[in-house]
Amino acid sequence: MKRALEITLISAENIRLNKKPVKNAVVAVRAEPGHECSTKPAPDKGTNPQWNENLVVDLPLHAGFITLEVKCKSSSGSYKLVGGVTVPASDFAGDFGTPEGYMRFLSYRLRDSNGVRTDGIINISAKMAAPALARTYEVPRPEIRVPVGDQSKMVAAGGLVTGFPVWYAQPCR
Repeated sequence: MKRALEITLISAENIRLNKKPVKNAVVAVRAEPGHECSTKPAPDKGTNPQWNENLVVDLPLHAGFITLEVKCKSSSGSYKLVGGVTVPASDFAGDFGTPEGYMRFLSYRLRDSNGVRTDGIINISAKMAAPALARTYEVPRPEIRVPVGDQSKMVAAGGLVTGFPVWYAQPCR
């Protein structure tokens, strides 16, 4: 079973690759291995790209985190990792009385491919999508008839039966 995570990739600050500003920066979001979605390249080049792009990611119930990776296009045409962050699902999932559709604005410091902190920061907003309302169907209740006294007469009970537990007590030994 999966939940839908609505995530808005807002911007990044001080993004550099080998101490140089990046161009065509994208953000890849991954909730489980093999399932990745990404933004379009940021329209501006430099150290503070802005995307303001919404993505909806399927988040499995067992997922404990999502991964965000900022990448930039190199001169060879391939994308290189600028920095990434692992975001715990508890940062945006409804917990302890927080409503399911509550929007959270979050900022995280990025780490390079070796796990070393960089000066880069990514700004996002995230919320768990409210689950679709389940359809309710009214099931007709059968009329229950209980024989009382004479078998030829039946009394209609409105479908409600009251039971009393019977306890079997064993004698003490």
